[in-house]
Amino acid sequence: MHASELTSPGGRLLEIQLLATEVYGRVLAGKNLTTALGEAIKRYPALTPQQRSAVREVCYEGFRSLGLLEAQLGDLLVTSIKHPPLRHLLLVGLAQLQFTRAKPYAVVDHAVQAVDQLGQPAARGLVNAVLRSFLRRRGELGPERWSSPECRLGFPAWWVEKLQAQYPLDWQRVVAAQNLPPPLTLRVNRRRTSVGEYLARLEELHISARALGAVAVRIEPRPVTEIPGFAEGHVSVQDAGAQWAAYLLDVHDGQRVLDACAAPGGKTCHLLEIADINLVAVDGDSKRLHRVRQNLDRIQLQARLVAGDAADPSAWWDGERFQRILLDAPCSASGVVRRHPDIRWNRRPSDLLRFAEGQRRILAGVWQVLESSGKLLYATCSLFREENEAVVEGFLSHHPDASSVPMPPGALDGGRLLPDDDRDGFFYALLEKR
Repeated sequence: MHASELTSPGGRLLEIQLLATEVYGRVLAGKNLTTALGEAIKRYPALTPQQRSAVREVCYEGFRSLGLLEAQLGDLLVTSIKHPPLRHLLLVGLAQLQFTRAKPYAVVDHAVQAVDQLGQPAARGLVNAVLRSFLRRRGELGPERWSSPECRLGFPAWWVEKLQAQYPLDWQRVVAAQNLPPPLTLRVNRRRTSVGEYLARLEELHISARALGAVAVRIEPRPVTEIPGFAEGHVSVQDAGAQWAAYLLDVHDGQRVLDACAAPGGKTCHLLEIADINLVAVDGDSKRLHRVRQNLDRIQLQARLVAGDAADPSAWWDGERFQRILLDAPCSASGVVRRHPDIRWNRRPSDLLRFAEGQRRILAGVWQVLESSGKLLYATCSLFREENEAVVEGFLSHHPDASSVPMPPGALDGGRLLPDDDRDGFFYALLEKR
C-alpha cells in the first residue's frame, strides 16, 4: 500500500488494519515486533499520534493473546485460508473486537474494505462472515472454551511447564504479571534533580506518579516526547527492576568500569549518574552503540564507546584492567515479555541452551580483564535457570579464582527479581575475583 492511499480520505479508514496486518505477517515470520512495528509506522509519517497509538495497541494486545486469537479463528473458519495476509487481517480484526475500543461495526466494515487492498476481493464475504459470526458467538469463544495454556494463559505449553517446574509457588503470579500492560517507569538523574523535586514538578503538571525506589518513579503512560524533563536529561526511561544493576555493582568514584553488551545504554548512563568513573561501554553492534551515544549526550555525561565482541577482549582491550564489570548478557528476554509479547511465540526451548552457550563465552571473556579483588555483575532479563543459575554455577566450578558475593538481605530471592505490576523480571549474580 502506498503512503498516498493511507492519507486519502478512504485510506484513513483502512490504515490501522492494513498496517497491523503487515506487522502481524512480519512478526509471525520471525521478525521482532518492535522492529517490524517501527519500520511500518516510519514509512507513513502522515499518521496522527492517535493512529500510531491504535496500530501499536492492536499489535501488542493481539500478540499477548495470539494463542486465543488463533484458536478462535480456527473455530470460526469452515475452510483453511491459503493467503497469509488474509489470515493476518482476520487476526487483527478479532484483536480489535476484543482488545480495543473501536466500534464493532467499523472494525467489520473496514476489514471488508481492506480485503481489496490485499488483492483478495473475492474474500470480502468470508471476512464479513467470520467477524460477524464472532460477534454473535463472542460469549462462547472466551479463553475458558479451550484447555491449552496458549489460549488460557497466553503462553506456549513448554514455557508454562518450565515456569511451573522452576517456580512451583510463584508461576501463576509470574504469568499474570507478564500479561499486564507494562508500566512506564523513569530513573531520576540525581546529578540534576531529586525524586522529591521531580514528583513535585509532576504534581504541578497534574501528572499522576509515585516513587518505586531510590530514583525510580512510575508515571502514567505517555510518549517519551511528553515526559517532563526527559529531553533535558533529568530523567530516563528504565524499568525499576533494571535499575538494580547499577546499585548492585557497587561502583565508586575513580574506578575503571566496563559495561559489556552495553546498548542501548540505560545501565551505562545509570552507572555514570551514580559515581565519577572511567567507563568503557562495549557492544557488538555499532549501530546500537549510536543509541548509547544519544543517551549519553542527553544526560551530558561521557564514556568511551567500543564496537567489539565482549567475549574476545584481545580485539579491543587496551591492557588496563577494570575494578568493576557489568555484564548484561544477551538472553531469551523471558522476563520482559509484556514489553515484547512476540517473544513468547517466537522462542523455542532450544534457544535457552543457545543463549546459555553465548553467555558462558562472554562471561569467560570479560573475566580476563577484571583485576584481582574486582567485582563482576552478571545480569539477564531472563526467568529461566538455564540462562541464570546454571550459567553462574558452571562458571564458578571452572574458575577457582571466582567467588559469589551475597546479595543485600531481603532484596533479592537468590538473585531473582520476579515480574510484578511495577517491574519486569531479572536475574543478578555478583562475582568477586580472588
